Amino acid sequence: MDSSPLSNSNTESYAEQVVSQLKQDILQGYFAPNEKLLMSRLKARYNMGVSPLREALSQLLVEQLVVVENQKGFRVHPVSKAELKDIYHTRAHIESLCIKLAIENANDEWEGQIIASDHRLKKTAHLLSQTNNLNSEQARQQLQQWEATHHRFHSAITSGCQSPALLKVRHSLYEKASRYRNLWLNQYMVDNQVFDTNEKDHDQLIEALLKRNSKLACELIYQHLLNPYKLLQGSEF
Repeated sequence: MDSSPLSNSNTESYAEQVVSQLKQDILQGYFAPNEKLLMSRLKARYNMGVSPLREALSQLLVEQLVVVENQKGFRVHPVSKAELKDIYHTRAHIESLCIKLAIENANDEWEGQIIASDHRLKKTAHLLSQTNNLNSEQARQQLQQWEATHHRFHSAITSGCQSPALLKVRHSLYEKASRYRNLWLNQYMVDNQVFDTNEKDHDQLIEALLKRNSKLACELIYQHLLNPYKLLQGSEF
């Protein structure tokens, strides 16, 4: 086996390429919770050898997106009601803190980012209304496109906190919540009533932010982020 620095460097480079792809497949539900990650299937999907795939799986093990079974390889990290509750409540607290600090540091540039990101989000509303007329894969892609714009909207709001450390924690929680959020999207976001409530939440939140009403904005964002949890806690998954 070639163990030269060049070979090791190539393995790390390939692992970096596949880790992002594999992470997204797990977060978006391509690989189901607790599904065994067969090396043969991974090699075919990512066109990678065993070494970079093992390195990528090791990185996702640290991020708690996969688990390792003794002598039995890797599985996707399972989901649970306990983890659902922990992630969503912790994320709601962190997001509220980001909002509080963002309002304290508010300026015209931050307000402009909020308005622009909200405009882009409203322009993608049609993606949700079209899903009933699409096959499952097309509908999933539409939902993910909307979700990416939705995430950028929330990122624009919280970016004003000006704390890289806090934003890093927030992003980690967002990724962990993504698997549960995708369950929510697939089950509920084609429901017009749920989507209308989501839009009204955003409108009320933006009004509070632009008025720099910190107490109201923090309350609104906390409840807004718990909505998926409230819907999913009674679901079977």
